[in-house]
Amino acid sequence: MKKSIKKKHFIQAFLLVGVFAFFALASCSKDDDPAEDPIATFQYEISEDNYLTVIFTNFSQNAETYNWDFGDGNTSTEENPIHTYDGPDTYEVVLTATNKDGVSRSFSEIIVLDDPDYLLSLLAGETSKTWKLYRIETSMGVGPSVDSPRDWWFLENDGSRPCKYFHEFTFHRNGDYVFDDKGYMWGEGGVFHEDFVGECIEAIPANMVGPDGEDLSPWLGGTHAFEFNPNTMQVTLTGLGAWIGVVKVGTPGEVTVPQSSVSFIIDIEERDGYDYMHVLFVYDWGVWSFSYAHYHDPAQEPDVVEEVDPIDPLDELTPTEMFNTFASTSDEDVQILVPTESTVELTVGVDDPADPDGVKVGQYHRIATEWQELQFATEYYIQFDNFTTVSLDVYIPSDNDFSGGLTKDIAIVIANSHDNAEWWNHHLQYDVNPDDVVLDEWQTWTFQLGEPTSGPGIPDGTPLERGDLNFFAISIGGAGHPDPGTFYIRNFIFE
Repeated sequence: MKKSIKKKHFIQAFLLVGVFAFFALASCSKDDDPAEDPIATFQYEISEDNYLTVIFTNFSQNAETYNWDFGDGNTSTEENPIHTYDGPDTYEVVLTATNKDGVSRSFSEIIVLDDPDYLLSLLAGETSKTWKLYRIETSMGVGPSVDSPRDWWFLENDGSRPCKYFHEFTFHRNGDYVFDDKGYMWGEGGVFHEDFVGECIEAIPANMVGPDGEDLSPWLGGTHAFEFNPNTMQVTLTGLGAWIGVVKVGTPGEVTVPQSSVSFIIDIEERDGYDYMHVLFVYDWGVWSFSYAHYHDPAQEPDVVEEVDPIDPLDELTPTEMFNTFASTSDEDVQILVPTESTVELTVGVDDPADPDGVKVGQYHRIATEWQELQFATEYYIQFDNFTTVSLDVYIPSDNDFSGGLTKDIAIVIANSHDNAEWWNHHLQYDVNPDDVVLDEWQTWTFQLGEPTSGPGIPDGTPLERGDLNFFAISIGGAGHPDPGTFYIRNFIFE
């Protein structure tokens, strides 16, 4: 019995020694094995409070130390660093994870940091940004479409409107919009009183008067507000008198008095040394467009041309005959008054709507644009020594739609388009009273040249007193609207 107990104890002791030996051997083997290779990886998120701050989360395995290269020259050994960059850009971030044996593995990720208000920054800068009319090439214009925004008229930095090139339009990031008139305003034709049209006038309330005494002073320099939609690139200015481009360019069309708000579309390009902003007002009848620039170094901004280069005068012509019957283009039907570039479609030699078998006439068709005239620009200053009257036959069909903007207005215009492309700021006009117009019937309208009925050029003298007139136009259907209309004309004659 004792022997067997002894044997049992011996066996148990032997087993215990074996177990201890096993664990000792196992423990020794584990310590001696090389460490597993590290796996480097991470994820990141951009702070909601600052788009330049990036929060990194380390998901590496089998590593004890870490080295971060943030791609901007800065590094970190933290496990989960937070890093703030100096500015928006594209950065390659590299994480190197190292295990206890010094084995390293790396993982990289490209991080693009875009200012969520990048487009707003282009418009308004970090705090504010000031824009002026572009002083190279054309700066504004009007045309039939977005693709041809300055086909009808454009302005260059040539001294013809110098005050407009000094104007400053400043957008602030806090939503303020500030216009600085720099002491002068441009007297826009059809908007300002004739005493101020077509010149740079002192920017004082006394000069900010419309044709009938309207108060235009809200257009002077002041602070307003703006909203910008980066999805549509639409800017809305709010506050009575807020404007950009030309004071009369408003929403949804041209205006003659200050508005409480105005909206337009912009496009901004980053160019070498300056930013370029294209402003568009798109209407049913056409487009007004404006070009503005913001120079990073104001010293690089071109100078404003403040004097117009002299234009060589035209030769004078004193005709004894000046007419267009519109029956054909032959000399027997046209003398001097040859149609030139116009904003209406003219077809000569069509059937007379009142007598299809009679003498051919001209068809005057309005197209979809706001200002429409049949124009005749001559290569001479016409001397009117042999003429005292001007007359025109007009037939207005009743099937035209006069329920909208189309009217029965008829006018003959005489102006100088050679010395000043903005002839409408200085022209003479002979107007028909629309109440006297009879539909579906030919009517002859005769005017005394010495008695123009309207036009900002009246103070400069009548055609009988002047020697610098080279431009003529016929306007039918009214102005300031795009509504179409078809009319007939004949016998445009000076006698």
